[in-house]
Amino acid sequence: MGGITYPLLSDFWPHGEIAVKYGVLRAEGYTERAIFIIDKEGVIRYIDIHDIDQQPDNDILFTELEKLNPQLAAKIVPPQPQELPHGGVVMYCTAWCPDCKRARIWLKANDIPYTEVDVTTYPGANKQVRQWANGNLTTPTFDIDGTIVVDFDQEKLTKILLKR
Repeated sequence: MGGITYPLLSDFWPHGEIAVKYGVLRAEGYTERAIFIIDKEGVIRYIDIHDIDQQPDNDILFTELEKLNPQLAAKIVPPQPQELPHGGVVMYCTAWCPDCKRARIWLKANDIPYTEVDVTTYPGANKQVRQWANGNLTTPTFDIDGTIVVDFDQEKLTKILLKR
C-alpha cells in the first residue's frame, strides 16, 4: 500500500495493547485481521474484522479513506489498468500468505515455471480472484491454462501439473 499519507498502526504480539483494547487479540497471541479507520477527532469510522488469512479488499479501504478526506482523494490518480496474464501457470497470491509461501516452495521443488501476481498491488487481480472464489479473496488461486484452482490444493495441483 505505497503512498500512505496517514498514520498507520500495526499492533502485533507481544505488544498487543491496542488489539486487546479493541477486542481482536486471540488467546494464541495474534489478532484477527482487524482494520479500524479512525478520523482526526478519534471517532471510529470503519471497522473490518475477519480471519487473519483473508486479505482485505484495498479498493474498499481506499473508498473509506477517501470519505474522510475527499480533497486528497481528488488528487490521487488511480493506477492504470493492466491486463492480467494468461497461459501457463499463473499464481494469484500475496507476500504474507502462509499457503502462498508453501505453494512457491512446492512449485520450485517440482520445477514448475509460473507467473506470480500479487493481488494487493496488481490492478484487477483482487477482483478476478474474488470472482473465481465465490466472493472471497482466497490465496493462492491458480489459473492453469484456464483451469482455476482455488487455494493451495496440492492434490489437485499434482493431478493437473504433474500428470501432463
